[in-house]
Amino acid sequence: MFNTQRIKEPFGDRVLLVFLYVLLSVIALSVLYPLLYILSSSLSSPNAVVSGQVWLFPTAFSLRAYEAILRSSQLMLGYYNSIVYTVVGTFINVAFTVLMAYPLSQRGMPGRKYLMILMMITLFFNGGLIPTYLLVKDLHLLDTRWALWLPGAFSVFQVIVARTFFQTSIPVELQEASQIDGCRDSRYLWSIVLPLSKPILAVMTLMYAVGHWNAYFDALIYLRSEHLFPLQYVLRNLLILNAADPGMLANTSQRMRDQGFEQVLKYALIVVTCIPVLILYPFVQKHFVKGVMIGSLKG
Repeated sequence: MFNTQRIKEPFGDRVLLVFLYVLLSVIALSVLYPLLYILSSSLSSPNAVVSGQVWLFPTAFSLRAYEAILRSSQLMLGYYNSIVYTVVGTFINVAFTVLMAYPLSQRGMPGRKYLMILMMITLFFNGGLIPTYLLVKDLHLLDTRWALWLPGAFSVFQVIVARTFFQTSIPVELQEASQIDGCRDSRYLWSIVLPLSKPILAVMTLMYAVGHWNAYFDALIYLRSEHLFPLQYVLRNLLILNAADPGMLANTSQRMRDQGFEQVLKYALIVVTCIPVLILYPFVQKHFVKGVMIGSLKG
């Protein structure tokens, strides 16, 4: 008969475990409460928000702020531009990262160590903002969408992570067997390596996509035409510079503006900008942890 009696944990370990649970709960609440407050405020009446009646759940439920956002041509154009920048930019990033990482993962590639050293140097040193701007200008990319895509076509850090994943997770025997069958390197990469690399591809997609979606500084530097501004740049103008789009304030009385409608509008804008990332994450979450853990191993 096996002894099924549970081993009693020492009192000190139980105290430490309770303390860690309490600490993590406090940290989680400190992160979740501001998000819940923003969501509740965006769904409440302006008067309730200004008077401080909202603290957890919506008060005097109202969708007026979201209706105002949908009426804003400036914001909808920014939404469209951000989707374009994110989709195309993420595709370029992932493609360039894979095309850089896969050859560097091949032990027979000549000079790969020197290439890695040169790439590692760029993690610590770069030309700076002014030389980068002059380069973009000389390439005639100013005030074009390519100015937001090409200068950051891939991340050296992501290349290192992807290279490590290819080295540790793709068996060399697969490549040898494919070469015996007459498979070229390009076909091997497309038909064998990429289908087996879904975890790291999911991680890179999420990282690059979130970076593109949240980026506004490059648009501030390189873009001048309003029809090219991404959502985050428009949001910056609305939240920081208070340059509200007249379309969002149409059919809104001065009395309602004085009651805090613009404040509620800002909360709604923050919620709207977070929606695409929240929608994207569940689709890559199942690969995310595995890709990060495997790709972070040093090979």
